[in-house]
Amino acid sequence: MADLRSYIFLDRLQPQVASFLATVSQGFLPIAGQASLLVEISPGMEINFVTDVALKCTKVTPGMQIIERLYGLLEIHSESQADVRSAGAAILAALGLKEEDRYKPAIYSRSTIRQIDDHHTMLINRTRHGNMILPGQSLFTMEVAPAAYAAFAANEAEKTAEINILEIRPFGSFGRLYLGGEEKDIDVAAQAAEAAIHSLAGRPMTGGGGA
Repeated sequence: MADLRSYIFLDRLQPQVASFLATVSQGFLPIAGQASLLVEISPGMEINFVTDVALKCTKVTPGMQIIERLYGLLEIHSESQADVRSAGAAILAALGLKEEDRYKPAIYSRSTIRQIDDHHTMLINRTRHGNMILPGQSLFTMEVAPAAYAAFAANEAEKTAEINILEIRPFGSFGRLYLGGEEKDIDVAAQAAEAAIHSLAGRPMTGGGGA
């Protein structure tokens, strides 16, 4: 039986989040304004079954399918929120699970660095897949588990403030989020990202991200 790690519906992809997913996805790329669903399960290979169910029952498009040693992640999207929700319901039914069977996400680290140093920005900009951060701006980082919820936190943060999304890592044992921008905007976005994670219900995690 598959272990449902993450199950999260994004009602409306924000422009930067959609563009970021389009940058790193190997499937069919999402655009801003579409609805999206991320599903993460274990064992990882079973994500192929999940993808098959979603694509055969509704008119959704797969953007990201990642199979790791332990976990598998699927991202699907559509102009129709109803189609995305129907695909999610079909996935849960096929797995014999309910949405509340997912894990409740937990924040394992978070920090805000103000007036970031020039050399520090170089390190981040060389490895990010999104926008750049400039010297003197503020940097917010968050590490969550399960990993897919990092995308939800990023999408909610972008709704609230004029920030730059530097990196979203929605797969693996831990999800990571990097945001950059002016101090006042980062403070607002950080609160939104944390509130998004705390708003989700599910089974309690045990043993960290590898639960």
